[in-house]
Formats: sequence, C-alpha cells, structure tokens
Amino acid sequence: MFGRGFVRAARSKFVKGFASSARAPAVRRIGALGLAAGLTLAMTSTVALTEGKKTIPHGGLPGTPYERSFIAIKPDGIQRGLIGEIIARFEKKGFKLVALKLITPTPEIAAGHYDDLKDKPFFGGLVNFFSSGPVVAMVWEGSNVIKTGRQMLGATNPAASMPGTIRGDYAIDVGRNVCHGSDGPESAAKEIGFWFSPSELYNWTPADATWKYEKL
Repeated sequence: MFGRGFVRAARSKFVKGFASSARAPAVRRIGALGLAAGLTLAMTSTVALTEGKKTIPHGGLPGTPYERSFIAIKPDGIQRGLIGEIIARFEKKGFKLVALKLITPTPEIAAGHYDDLKDKPFFGGLVNFFSSGPVVAMVWEGSNVIKTGRQMLGATNPAASMPGTIRGDYAIDVGRNVCHGSDGPESAAKEIGFWFSPSELYNWTPADATWKYEKL
C-alpha cells in the first residue's frame, strides 16, 4: 500500500521526534523495540489521517476497513417508506455512509447501471421499473461491506431470502425486491464510479471507530 519513499519519510519523521524527546526517563527505557512499535503506530495512524485527505481510492480498498459497496434502494423501497429502515440496518451493523443521493434515473442511466444484464429477456422491464421513480443511491464503507451487505440484503429472489434479511422481511416478488447491492469489488468500483463523482464521496472518521475495529 505504501511506497518505499513513504516508509522512509515516516521512519525519519518518527526517529526525529523520538530523538528530540530522548531526555525523558520513560522514553529512554523504550529502546529499540519501542522505536519499532512507535513506527508501526505512526504508520497505522497515517492510514486514518490520510482518510481525511481523500487519499482512499474512489472505489475503496477491498479487504480493509476502507472497502466500499454501492447500495441502492429501488423505487418500490422508496414508495413503501423503507429508506430509514434500510439505512438504519447498515448503520447499526457498524458500516459508514460516505455518499448518498436521491435521484430519478433516466432510462439511459438505468440501462447503464444494468449493462451487464442487457442480453437478458427481462432487461427492458428492469430498465423501465428502475427509471419509474426516485431511488436512493448510497456508498457504504467498512470491512467486508460488499459480502456482508449482500447477506444483509438477502437473496435476489425474496422467496429464497432468510427472515431477518431486508428482502426476507420486506419483499415478496423478485421484480420488486426493494434494493440493490454490489456483488464484488470490481462491480462495486464500477457502480460507485457510475453514480458518484469523487467530490461526492466523503471521507470521515466516526467517533466510535475504535469501538468497531481492533485495528484501523
């Protein structure tokens, strides 16, 4: 993740700070092991700090606490008043909302979103439905958010969704399954880029982040 130049700069910065405070008795006792631990801490902190400087890739960092997934509440979910319920589930799980917009997709936008299904016989109906009213487009961030998000949504066919999932609790018909979620890192990056510009994503650190993650 970090280049050699970054590592050398971090090491140099930490060593200088360590040397400037070496007169303190507690610091003198740290020794070489303390220096190494301190360097590791400095680099770990830098990951969190750079979040505020928008250095996280637009599509997130899969396999880290900065993984991102695109989640959309479809027109049926909007009409049925499920926006707050769906957002609350992701928040209570511990994921972080980094982008959100309410938008009525044009047929062209709907077709672009479902481009991978363009050869399916149901494509036309899917495009018509997805562009029939407002949708809530969101980007959620967190460790394993893509896989976990899909599990929280439930199976594409609500009849196969377990109780406790969003579709298992709030949907009956596969053509009205309330929501959409990225199915992998590649589709997540593609969908996030399709729906949001870099300036529309917000990097921020929740006050309770250390209570959700042992290591950031």
